[in-house]
Amino acid sequence: MKKYIIIFIATVAGITSCKKLDVTPPDKLSNLNFWKTSADADLALTGMYTTLYARSGQIATYAPMWYENFSDDSYTQNNQAGAQQALVAGLTPSSGGFVGDGNNSLYINAYKSIASTNTFLANVDKVLTGDKLTQYKAEAYFIRAFSYFLLAETYGNVPLLTADPITSDFKQKVSKSPRTDILKQIESDLNNAIAGLPNQKYTTGHAVKGSAQGLMTRVLMFEKKYTEAAAMAKTIIDGGLFSLNDNYSGNFYKPDQKSSPEIMFSVQYSAPTVPHPDALTMILILPGYVDLQGTQDMINEYEANDPRKKMTFFFPGDTPADGWPYTQTVGKPGVNNWTEGFYPSKKWLDPKITNPQPGLLDDQDYVWIRFADIKLMYAEAQNEVAGPDASVYKQVNEVRSRPGVNMPALASGLSQAAMRDKIRHERRVEFALEGLRYFDMRRWGIAKDKLNGFIQNPLIPATKTIYKDNFDFWPLPQSEVDRNKPNLIQNEGY
Repeated sequence: MKKYIIIFIATVAGITSCKKLDVTPPDKLSNLNFWKTSADADLALTGMYTTLYARSGQIATYAPMWYENFSDDSYTQNNQAGAQQALVAGLTPSSGGFVGDGNNSLYINAYKSIASTNTFLANVDKVLTGDKLTQYKAEAYFIRAFSYFLLAETYGNVPLLTADPITSDFKQKVSKSPRTDILKQIESDLNNAIAGLPNQKYTTGHAVKGSAQGLMTRVLMFEKKYTEAAAMAKTIIDGGLFSLNDNYSGNFYKPDQKSSPEIMFSVQYSAPTVPHPDALTMILILPGYVDLQGTQDMINEYEANDPRKKMTFFFPGDTPADGWPYTQTVGKPGVNNWTEGFYPSKKWLDPKITNPQPGLLDDQDYVWIRFADIKLMYAEAQNEVAGPDASVYKQVNEVRSRPGVNMPALASGLSQAAMRDKIRHERRVEFALEGLRYFDMRRWGIAKDKLNGFIQNPLIPATKTIYKDNFDFWPLPQSEVDRNKPNLIQNEGY
């Protein structure tokens, strides 16, 4: 774990150096050198949120779209996030990308974020009091819960660390805690966040009460606590602070994201000061990349005339009038590394950008929680508890019938099982390329059925994906297991 601590110390040292020259060696930085004034709390809070960004030259583990490439929704021809390797060759403790590739891995980056929040929580009361202290600590609790939940649903049993890494023995080897303990800590942190965060709309990038309630709903769904999940989702719905965006596509690019009433939490960027280190537009559509391409299976999931299909993907023959960003070409396989048999992502692209070039600075916010998700989680949980009552129909139909989508209402008289299938369908098409499908399949227990032997491209039927029972939780990075031997034991089956 010492790598996380060293990186955090360096980050804090960089923050303080922006204020004045600090001749204290970075490895000697202590709480006495930093926590002096309320301004230090502001800097540390900013640093805590900064842990959700990617370093230069890397794609972000907190960018939700890349998790789609681990699912049956999309394909990455350049192995972004290590997803294609994981699907075609299978997961191993040495898998690259998000799975276990050092500073690129979700495991490492999540613990950097956790280290930051642990230090913040241990020290912020030295310089703040009152309502500001309550809110700042609540934001830290939210960020820690957010990171721990990604670890719990992805890796399963992981080390549980809540002490300040700067004052604790960072050379001590760590062991795993049961996932139940991790989830208990997440729920505790989220309860603290809900109690201390402002009950207002989400606008500035700082978590609000609805952010924490939304994440809590997702955690409860993962735990299959359906009664509690339905109650939490209903609290958000009845609170009236969030609503569906009449412009579905506007949830995924600037400036429309800034005014979306639907976004409840996102990782916010602002070009040119805080752009993506690698332009998202470049990776999605520039020649040599095009690394989020929908599968035919994903396209087949859409109902006839569902406009979200063409809001989410490009199709052969698309022109600038259809959103194709190049004025001199028509979209088709073979153009700009468009792979025949797949469909490039249109979601997440800013339609105002034409003829994008390398060096572009873009800043689409990475949306993690939308109000549509709350409505569909309510419907799913309530259907599991009570069957398809009127409230279940209402929430699903309102997502389907939002302006600009206008899909017809579900047929009446559905059984609980039939409604379950309809909700799962709706989640797939509503949140395509938003990073939820992979985790939905795993919590539903259908990942192996869907992904073992899945043919990503019908034009290449011999290439099939691999999914084993133990893949429901990723292996811990082998480098971390080796560093913490014999305490840290690899996940079962790897």
